[in-house]
Amino acid sequence: MRVTPQTMRPLEQVRTVNYSDRKTYGVRRAMSEPEEEEDCQAQVHEEANTKVVTATLTPDPPRETWGKKVEFLLAVIGFAVDLGNVWRFPYICYQNGGGAFLIPYCLMLVFGGLPLFYMELALGQYHRCGCLTIWKKICPMLKGIGYAICLIDVYMGMYYNTIIGWAVYYLFASFRSELPWTSCDNPWNTPHCTPVVGPRNNKSTSPAREFFERSVLEQYKSDGLDRVGPVKWSLALCVLSVFILVYFALWKGVRSAGKAVWVTALAPYVVLFILLIRGVTLPGAGMGIQYYLTPQWHKLGNMRVWIDAASQIFFSLGPGFGTLLALSSYNKFNNNCYRDAILTSSINCLTSFLAGFVIFSVLGYMAHVQHKSIEEVGLEGNTHIYNEIIIRIIFSTASYYPFELYALSPGLVFIVYPEAIATMTGSVFWSIIFFLMLITLGLDSTFGGLEAMITALCDEYPRTFGRHRETFVAVLLVLIYICALPTTTYGGVYLVNLLNVYGPGISILFVVFVEAAGVCWFYGVDRFSHDIEKMIGHRPGLYWRVCWSYISPVFLLVIFIFSLLGYEDMLTGEYVYPPWSISVGWVLTASSLVCIPGYMIYKFAITPGSCLQRLSKIIKPEDLSEETRLNINSTYGTGTHV
Repeated sequence: MRVTPQTMRPLEQVRTVNYSDRKTYGVRRAMSEPEEEEDCQAQVHEEANTKVVTATLTPDPPRETWGKKVEFLLAVIGFAVDLGNVWRFPYICYQNGGGAFLIPYCLMLVFGGLPLFYMELALGQYHRCGCLTIWKKICPMLKGIGYAICLIDVYMGMYYNTIIGWAVYYLFASFRSELPWTSCDNPWNTPHCTPVVGPRNNKSTSPAREFFERSVLEQYKSDGLDRVGPVKWSLALCVLSVFILVYFALWKGVRSAGKAVWVTALAPYVVLFILLIRGVTLPGAGMGIQYYLTPQWHKLGNMRVWIDAASQIFFSLGPGFGTLLALSSYNKFNNNCYRDAILTSSINCLTSFLAGFVIFSVLGYMAHVQHKSIEEVGLEGNTHIYNEIIIRIIFSTASYYPFELYALSPGLVFIVYPEAIATMTGSVFWSIIFFLMLITLGLDSTFGGLEAMITALCDEYPRTFGRHRETFVAVLLVLIYICALPTTTYGGVYLVNLLNVYGPGISILFVVFVEAAGVCWFYGVDRFSHDIEKMIGHRPGLYWRVCWSYISPVFLLVIFIFSLLGYEDMLTGEYVYPPWSISVGWVLTASSLVCIPGYMIYKFAITPGSCLQRLSKIIKPEDLSEETRLNINSTYGTGTHV
């Protein structure tokens, strides 16, 4: 008989073992020795020829679960719905055929994004652990995927919170009688500054553009990455406020995150509907909405349109960042994850569509006020360096995630929309609620991205990190904040762009492809379908199994190949990145990718047996008895270290 903390029932138990028959009894070491000693104390008594061992075992505490089902749904929706839904989807929609773009978008959702989204939710709920520990139950040699995801989440935390910090800066700047980007009478304005309704020439710039470039970022004070300049402390404080909010949302796990998402996930929808009502009542709004929805059927013959649809779906739903695994791991075992996947992914896509009405109604209004076409307003300044800044979420999940791999301007939300707000009656109010919406959208995604890493490490090292979660989260966020400080310098905008492209941009696609291959080809679709049947009572249909086996992996591989072919376009613009920075960027990309083959080699080396025996062992899930599996499903984490 083997005794492990996982096989013990809740509450402390004491067992007495008689060694008089000289058989060997032992405690299997599921954790490292120092950690195990905290939970297992043994006393040995010798009486004549009989040796009695009294072992006291204290089991791990039960794994937390969401207080309410709706909290989980809000957390997933909040992670998937982020800044990319507000400005990236409307942008690529009218760029790729308007209403016609919805055809490839929906097809990519049905055959690519949704199956991967459902797969991650089901994996996390069944195995009840993060992106590190889960691989010993699927394919042990692919555990490097978990370490790669953790590293990618760190890179995202280094710059994504800076982008939220920009919105915080705008929010504080809005609390005055007149918005600072309304006029050209400010210290940062140049002689070329021209009011929105004033006469313009080729050299004219708007007050909103100069506020963003010369007041918020002050990029003109740097010489690019060769000399980024000192930290801009007002911006650094804004970013610090973001990290503080993140800490108090994550420090208690799902107990604190479940309360935070009531605000961060619902507030953006309240603001979106308010802005929609205001937008459609503005003069010229109909022209903007018509431009947004008018189909351009001929563009469907362009392969780039289909690639944009695939990348938008993938980065919007955010599979592969570990967030969906982490969030669903706190569900009850018999939760209907199939229904959750359909519901949350549908809400995410409908939110993107709704945001298009909000954005284009205002673009139509701006075109009406300035007597310009929609193209001139929406694409204003597309040759400027900021059009190469790519905003993505983790994390987001995602949010980390929601990320554009090609050129996309943040000027739509930091220049064009604020410019429109400045011309409205009650501009201060509209500015405050708009930037509050941006902040809450971003916070949800950064919650998800960082929670993926925190859950993974706490599950993998439950006694080192899991039992001291509050301290661990604080130390982790302090370290990430220190690493993020260079992005708050005068040249930090260039670093944000570099981190986005080379940190997670390319590598995450390959990581998710390997993850899908590991689950669908090594673990097996039949075994995975059987796991789902245990949870929800019925096996996935033929559609899901075909998508997991063939369509979804090909979907990921195609996006990855096209991203590699187009990587030279990611850093184009007025600023030419020095060769050394490109080399550093590829090092960032390689640093996460190398985790996968590196761990394979390590696992192969430490596994006993011949080459074939080793290979056979490291590609098969570790055997767990049904009793052990049921107990693991109720504990915080299994704690593996190899």
